[in-house]
Amino acid sequence: MTEIGVLEAIHTARALRRFKPDPVPEAVITQILDAAIRAPSAGNSQSWSFVVVRDETQRRRLGDVYRKASDIAREMYAARGRPAHLDDEQFQRMMSSGAYLWSTWPPPR
Repeated sequence: MTEIGVLEAIHTARALRRFKPDPVPEAVITQILDAAIRAPSAGNSQSWSFVVVRDETQRRRLGDVYRKASDIAREMYAARGRPAHLDDEQFQRMMSSGAYLWSTWPPPR
């Protein structure tokens, strides 16, 4: 993996909502969690809790919870209206982007 500077990482980071259905190797999960515990925490409390869910039934149940939370968030953002810095197309894309996480379950293989 090519290393990049912290400012480049901050300025080029983007949200990822479309994932491959391939299983994630244990070594990669360990590497990601190891990086996550190094993130700043309020009061340096380090009170993280991570859950790695591999079971498809459990992922479906979590998807149901996510769908309910998404409906609430969608209503909240819709009530606020389109922010001035977004055009109509960008706003609609933002409003629908997270729905992919639960609307296409199970993911294509």
